[in-house]
Amino acid sequence: MTDETFLQSIINRIPTLDAAWNERAWARLDSLTKPPRSLGLLEDLAQRVAVLQRTETPAIPRKAIVLMAGDHGVTAQGVSPYPSEVTVQMVANIAAGGAAINQLARHAGAQVVLVDVGVKCDLLSTDNVVQARVANGTADMTEGPAMTCEQTLAALRVGIEQVAALAESGLDIVGTGDMGIGNTTPSAAITSVLTGVDPSDVVGPGTGLDPAGVIHKAEVVRRAIAVNTPDPLDALDVLTRVGGLEIAGIAGVVLGAAALGIPVVSDGYISGAAALVALRMAPAIKPWLFVSHRSAEPGHTVVLEALGMEPVLDLDMRLGEGTGAALAIEIIDAACTCMSGMATFAEAGVSGND
Repeated sequence: MTDETFLQSIINRIPTLDAAWNERAWARLDSLTKPPRSLGLLEDLAQRVAVLQRTETPAIPRKAIVLMAGDHGVTAQGVSPYPSEVTVQMVANIAAGGAAINQLARHAGAQVVLVDVGVKCDLLSTDNVVQARVANGTADMTEGPAMTCEQTLAALRVGIEQVAALAESGLDIVGTGDMGIGNTTPSAAITSVLTGVDPSDVVGPGTGLDPAGVIHKAEVVRRAIAVNTPDPLDALDVLTRVGGLEIAGIAGVVLGAAALGIPVVSDGYISGAAALVALRMAPAIKPWLFVSHRSAEPGHTVVLEALGMEPVLDLDMRLGEGTGAALAIEIIDAACTCMSGMATFAEAGVSGND
């Protein structure tokens, strides 16, 4: 089966929801010992998971963060204050358990799966890294397409297969994460093309650019779009021409999770751009997608508007790595625990609101 045929088979497999569970889930929540809807967003989250799992007692004990790593040729244009070498250094740090995502995932009880889908440097000697490299980084998208279509499809497949592998041993929810110096630049390009918003409104400081650097970065994005002329109606074409290998891998995670009926929590800007690509490829993923937080990167708000979704959190974060996803998974877990563990008015012998 070709990668293209495989991708289409995954999209065709995304299940539809049973509308009857909407009312059943809310009926359960409204019967619990609390004023109706008094837990606010927690009830919305629990209700959504209940509908996805088709149960009045939702639970997500088996959690994972799939973190995709890749490099970007566009860093040659000075879009990041950090050199590309930092990607492999941070991958090693994550693999050793020393990064923010390791701490937050541990706190959430989530496994971290770190995947090399496109890092430039050799990681064969690094433990705790899934070796799935499609290419040694992307090409410089200001000079032509960032990837070939074959590379994009292969990276999407990596993400899909990682979720499938986790699901074999049991998986109730998965978060997305990224590592790749320069990856807010392709994320901005994808966002600009798919939403029609000018690059100047979707480009931010990334890892710490000054105002002049942000202006330059927007011009780089504008040049990449002009050189490649990606088709805004073809998300695969956009991803190929101005995207990234880890962004494609994350989009694959989103598609693969939805196809398996597993809720997926998008992290920040990079993951958001990937989720938007996945949504444009397969609108049926939307019920399965949760947005963890609103990134401080300005383009992420544009992504959220395009997704038509509100985030669980807004903590002024912009680290990536899946850190927001790990925190949101904890909130979703707490919401499910309330819905599943609270007594109803009848069970507790408490008088309800007549």
